[in-house]
Amino acid sequence: MCNQEDAQAPEGRLTLQLPASPRDTNVFGDIYGGFIAAQVVTAAETRAAQIARGRVATVSIGSLEFFAPVLVGALLSFYTRVVETGTSSIRLCVEVWGQQTDGSSLSKITECETVQVAIDAQGRIRELPAIQG
Repeated sequence: MCNQEDAQAPEGRLTLQLPASPRDTNVFGDIYGGFIAAQVVTAAETRAAQIARGRVATVSIGSLEFFAPVLVGALLSFYTRVVETGTSSIRLCVEVWGQQTDGSSLSKITECETVQVAIDAQGRIRELPAIQG
C-alpha cells in the first residue's frame, strides 16, 4: 500500500523527473498542487502504458496529502510501483520526491494510488497482455 510518509528513500521505478518552474506556482510563489497532481497522472499513465503495451486511461487517483511545500527550482522525481494488476487494470503507487536546487535536501512531497485501465484504439477496455518474466 502507498502510505509511507516517513520513508527515507523512494520506492519503485523512477518514471518521470522534471524541475519545478515559476510558471507552475500559486499566488504565494509555491508550486501549485494541481500541477503536481497532473504530473502524478502522467507518471502513472506512462508506467501503466509500458505494462499494458499500449493505450491506457486513468480510472481513479487517490487523495493527495502534501508533506512539504515545493519551491521553484526543486527537482521533482516521480516513482511508480505496481500494487496490483487485474484483467485489464493496473493499480500503482506514485511517490513524489523533491530535491532542492543545491542538491542538499531530498524529501517526500506526496504519494497516492492510481488506477489505470488498458483500452483499445476505440477506447474500449481490453485485457492486459501476459506479464513476462
